[in-house]
Order: sequence, then structure tokens, then C-alpha cells
Amino acid sequence: MNYKYIRFILGAVLIICGMLMVLPCIVAVIYREREGLSLLISCAICLLIGFLCFNKKPTRTNIYTKDSLIAVALSWITLGLFGALPFFISGAIPNYIDALFETVSGFTTTGSSILQSVEDMPKCLLFWRSFTHWIGGMGILVFMLALLPMTGGYQMNLMKAESPGPKVGKLVPKVQSTAKMLYFIYIVMTVLQIVLLIIARMPVFDAVTIAFGSAGTGGFGVRNDSCGSYSSLQQMIIAVFILAFGVNFNVYFLILRGKISDALSSEEVRGYFTIVLGSVAIITLSLIFKDKDPVYALRDSFFTVASIITTTGFGTADFDKWPQIARTLLVCIMFVGACAGSTGGGMKVSRIMIMFKTVKKEIRHFLYSKNIEKIRFEKKIVEHEVIRSINVFVMAYLFIYVTSFLLISLDGKDFTTNFTAVAATINNIGPGLGEVGATGNFSSYSWLSKLVLIFDMLAGRLELFPILMLFVPKAWKKF
Repeated sequence: MNYKYIRFILGAVLIICGMLMVLPCIVAVIYREREGLSLLISCAICLLIGFLCFNKKPTRTNIYTKDSLIAVALSWITLGLFGALPFFISGAIPNYIDALFETVSGFTTTGSSILQSVEDMPKCLLFWRSFTHWIGGMGILVFMLALLPMTGGYQMNLMKAESPGPKVGKLVPKVQSTAKMLYFIYIVMTVLQIVLLIIARMPVFDAVTIAFGSAGTGGFGVRNDSCGSYSSLQQMIIAVFILAFGVNFNVYFLILRGKISDALSSEEVRGYFTIVLGSVAIITLSLIFKDKDPVYALRDSFFTVASIITTTGFGTADFDKWPQIARTLLVCIMFVGACAGSTGGGMKVSRIMIMFKTVKKEIRHFLYSKNIEKIRFEKKIVEHEVIRSINVFVMAYLFIYVTSFLLISLDGKDFTTNFTAVAATINNIGPGLGEVGATGNFSSYSWLSKLVLIFDMLAGRLELFPILMLFVPKAWKKF
């Protein structure tokens, strides 16, 4: 374990976190809010500790894969611990565990909340709350790699450990150039959404914060009804963009390179939109049969499906009151999630598709035992190592899910609430059903359950293994 380099990385993360807190400080000045002082204090703490850790660069810059996994996990934990300070210091969230829950939910782009009324929060803290979505969407370490000219063999390992999906590669030869390209696409899409929302007459503050939540597929709103009180045009703009942010960013890179046919032929993206359209159709019909106006049924189902499959969590309607088939389908797509290489959570469409192809291959093997069939995905043969990693991921996912479900059940809440609370956090979605539904929150859970759900949010965002590596004693051995 290269402790010195991990310390160096954590220092860089804290410096970036402190610098990013300057933006909500500016918001506090604009709205003349005294809570900006808590942001300023938190900023100073991050910068001070960050510079102390970052000041001396270690001589050995190469780190092992396990070191990268632990560095990423510790970076996100550190980000949550220090990012919670403004809420705690200001007294807006007086309980530190609650402040940590809200902050980790923000950085992991989950969107689950313990707040009873977001409209009572100062605008500078609401801005920081939504801004954590944008920071966490693409990843703080990807941001660090884009900014800092670092050297060493660890860079790709860091990007792989932080980026969601079963396989991550470089878009361009250099890792730093890849990180810059990803953030260029990310920033352009965010700015475009802000502009369109403002043109659609959404207040500027709302447009910026909603765009942050859409880009990171997070779901923190600045109104108590989430997106329910916005106009139909504004809601549709939000829905279209959260679907766009759920697409693999490699597709946008191919479009920028003029390879439009390659981008449109993506098997994962086709599967992603097929699931979306099929789900919208079924839910819309179920709502119409429940005597809902067809136009409103289509609008609400489209927005909700887009919000849930991308694990964003914005809401325009209380889907907990929808027909059973609609609620069941929403729970199913909670687990599917968005595309690999996007800012969305869940198990990822690519994993689901490869698992289905694996089952199909086994069935065909029973029928034609002499045939040797290879699984193909995105016009390439899927290596056995990828299939093995997906199987291991699913087993680890189920283990964490069941364990978390049992632990939070100690609070005595009903099955639906507990089951969907874990689903909402480990898949980085936000709302579930029951007490944690679209009109509820997670405030009534005990401190132990909140810590379990915080673990689930981090594990889900980091694809499980970076967080699990923290519990392996041998991984901490110094070489």
C-alpha cells in the first residue's frame, strides 16, 4: 500500500472541494445570507488540511490496482465528511449524521433526503446541495485528473475505479485528455439545459440547480414538490436531458468525431431506449385505465420513467398512488439503471443485456451441446473475464442488498419501505415507496440505518468493490 500517494490524492480532493465551495459562497453574497459564513469556514478547513496533505509529493508515484480502489473509496468518504460541514456548522442540519447522509446522497447523485422542507433552507446551502450532484456526477477524481498534470501508472486505475459500468477505456490516448473530453461534454450539456430552462421562463436559480441535478442524475430539487409545480414545457426539457445524461458518454464522443453511424448503432443505447419506451407505454396505459387524462398520463409516465431509469429521482407525481403494475415496473427499472459510462446509477443496461445473452447461450448449449457459441455485445466478442466480473458483481450486489435490508429492518418499518429504501440508495435513485416514497423522506430512520444507507449509496456509486476493499485487511499491508 502506497500510503503517501493516497495521502497526496486525498489532499488534492480536499483542495478541489474547498475551491468548489467558493461558488455557493458567491451565492450567499448575492442573496445576502449569513449562512455563507459556514461555507467560508468549511472552505478554509478543506484548503488548510488539503494543502497539508498535498504539500509534499511522494517519490514513488506508481500504485497497485488495490491502492487505486482504496484511494477512490477514501476520497469519496472524505468528500462526504468535509462536504457535510456547511450544513452542520450553519445549523441548517444540526445532526451531523443527517448532514452526512444529505451530503453523501448529493455526491453519490442519489437524491435521498432527510429534509422535511427544502424551501426553508438558505439558497446558498441549496446551491451547495445541488452542486454536490454535479461534482459527483462525472466524479471528483476524473475532475482532478482533468485539472492536475500528474504522472504515474495509477491514472487509468483511478478512472476505472470511479467510473460507473462494467468496462472503462480511454477515449483518446492520454488519460488527462480523456478526462478533459468527458468534462467538456458534461459542461456543454449542463449549460445547454440551463439556457433552455431559462428560455422556458424558469427562474435562474431553479434552472441552475435543476440542471446540476439533471447532469449528475441526482434529483435534489429546490421546491418541496420537486418538479411538480414547473410548467409542462420545463418538465419535458428536464426529462429529455436526464435521459440524455443516462446515455454512455462514449456515444457523444463518437458524434463529436463525426462517427454518427457508430454512435447510433450502439447496442446498449438501443436497449436503453427500448426499455424506456416500453415502460412508458405500459405505465401510460395503466394510468389511462385508472381514468387519468391520456395527455397527463403520458407526460407523468414519461417524466417518471426517465427519472427512475436514470436514477435521477425528480418527481412530478406521487407514483406511490399509481396502479400496482406501474409501481412494480418502476421498481424493476430501479435495478436496471442507465447506460455504462453515463452519470446514472443502477446495475447498468449493458450488464443486464450481457446477463440475458449469457442465459440464452446456456439454453442453446443444452440444445446443441456440440456448438461453441460466443457472446457478442456492441459487435465485439465478450471475453470470459467480463462475464466473470459481471457474475461476481451481481453476487456482491445481492449480498450487500440482503445484509442492508436485514439491518435497517431493525427499525421496524414495513417491508415495502425497507426494500425500496435499500433499492433507492444502492442504485442511487433517491425516492422509493411507502414512507420513503415521492412525498416522503428518510428522516425517520435511526442513526444506524442511516449509516447503512450511506454505505449503500457509496457502494452503489463506486460499483461496490472500492468500498468493499476497505474491509480487506491484506489490502492495507504496506509493501
